[in-house]
Amino acid sequence: MRTTQIFYASTLYGATTLAAALDSGCFGPADRRLLLVANNAAVPETTPGLDEMPGFEKLRGRFDSVLSWNEAISPLHPAGWTPRADDLPLLERHLRRLWDLGDDRVELALESVQVTPALTIARLFPDARLDVYADGLMSYGPTRNKIDPLVGQRVRRLLHLDLVPGLAPLLLAEFGAEAVVVPTEAFTKVVTELAETAGPMEPGGGPAGEAEGPALLLGQYLAALSILTPAEEEELHVRMVRGAVARGHRRLVFKPHPTAPDAWTRRLGREAEALGAELTVLDRPVLAEVAYRELRPALVVGCFSTGLFTAHAFHGVPVARVGTRTLLDRLTPYQNSNRVPVTLADALIPDLEGGAQEAPDAEGLAGLVAAVGFAMQPKIRPDLREAAVRHLSGPLAERTRPYFKRRRLTVLGLPGGLPVPRHPRVRRLARRALRLKRALAK
Repeated sequence: MRTTQIFYASTLYGATTLAAALDSGCFGPADRRLLLVANNAAVPETTPGLDEMPGFEKLRGRFDSVLSWNEAISPLHPAGWTPRADDLPLLERHLRRLWDLGDDRVELALESVQVTPALTIARLFPDARLDVYADGLMSYGPTRNKIDPLVGQRVRRLLHLDLVPGLAPLLLAEFGAEAVVVPTEAFTKVVTELAETAGPMEPGGGPAGEAEGPALLLGQYLAALSILTPAEEEELHVRMVRGAVARGHRRLVFKPHPTAPDAWTRRLGREAEALGAELTVLDRPVLAEVAYRELRPALVVGCFSTGLFTAHAFHGVPVARVGTRTLLDRLTPYQNSNRVPVTLADALIPDLEGGAQEAPDAEGLAGLVAAVGFAMQPKIRPDLREAAVRHLSGPLAERTRPYFKRRRLTVLGLPGGLPVPRHPRVRRLARRALRLKRALAK
């Protein structure tokens, strides 16, 4: 029987990770390898897909064919379509005919299997073996939704980059998925291939004795996720400019999020000029990792971007973060899947405005992530309760308290929460007082 491997990707970063995994032998032999591309932008018709981005042609040769998920389900949107269970067998037959799969044995490699469209693809091929590859820092956090065991129990491995050396991912561990590291050397080699098509950028630093590279500022469009207001996010980027200049950098390069408003970059330019610095906007759709190679920055500044970790772990570039404490307070609900990435950035990366800090050791970091993971998803990962109690009552508890909400600790009965009255009548009165307080606040 012929074996066909289908690799699903929605970002160039994800496709690059897949290419590195293939180059390093993470996948077994197959008769055919197909790349299934999805464009999950709000308006896909106006946003280039990853197969239209600079550098993609360097990746294409690793696959026998490139398929479009958007075309397969048109006019439905990839992020919003969930087929009915009764329709799944019919749709599988349709896709097998459309993609010339016949009776092939199908193996799937998916990103973000807990949400559509990856979850939909997994359900459409119920007999396929599943591998999941991590899309950045979120792999270190718990699975964001409870996954149907018919899907979760098929996941064999979680392939991930070693962004935080020594830290094991929590994602899909409840199903016993084996965490497999994609070699850093393979990833950086693929990035080098992409850089060959990137074209010239603002010149970086040269050999010893020549001008130092610029400070690279990584923008994130958090307003689109309703985490910050547009004005607050614009101010966050302004703080990046001020902080970089305060550290002595006079050449700045800002890499905005592709969908962020142009007005933000204009204000940053004016702010840099007022401070005696020069700011260049890198508005081409290239990976941050490609920019590191071409610009050779002296400093990379961001909020909680995965790019901060690839800069430090893969390229040895100094990094700094800004605004993480604000985000820790703003993320709602507590189980927001960005919480672990923000926690890691805050705990491990120096504050741009506050200087150096003492990062937890490997054991302390693992305990912190386990405690945050349990507080986020106690029903999905009840096995982490003991680790959470140990961390929250240990020597690092006071230092890591900002990563937890007191109310969350109280509800879960964890150290650091408020004492809960045991008498039923007292508890009823406490709940009534809380409801009254909320009503008055409105």
